[in-house]
Amino acid sequence: MSVAKTDRANGRTVTRADLSEVVYHRVGLSRTESAELVQAVLDEICDAAARGETVKLSSFGSFVVRSKGQRIGRNPKTGVEVPILPRRVMVFKPSNVLKARINGGSAARRNGGAAAD
Repeated sequence: MSVAKTDRANGRTVTRADLSEVVYHRVGLSRTESAELVQAVLDEICDAAARGETVKLSSFGSFVVRSKGQRIGRNPKTGVEVPILPRRVMVFKPSNVLKARINGGSAARRNGGAAAD
């Protein structure tokens, strides 16, 4: 097992530089081109989310923008009620394939033989 995989298994955070390095090794682009490719993908995901679009990556999951209405919150320290303004939030919904991979099983087993998403 490589050092990077061992580090990630121990809770290490995967960074943009890590993703670029993987693209560099697997695809064969230069390091600069790999970094630009990763940046272009991330930029497209951000732009789509800013437009309120859902970004669905098959076998990975979906990034969904949801609108939350105004509500009353409470400062946990003082107990004072504070209005929380309406806002849009991003939610990640993992696919069944990713859920199964995280839990060490197969999606087919959980879905009666049909892998979803």
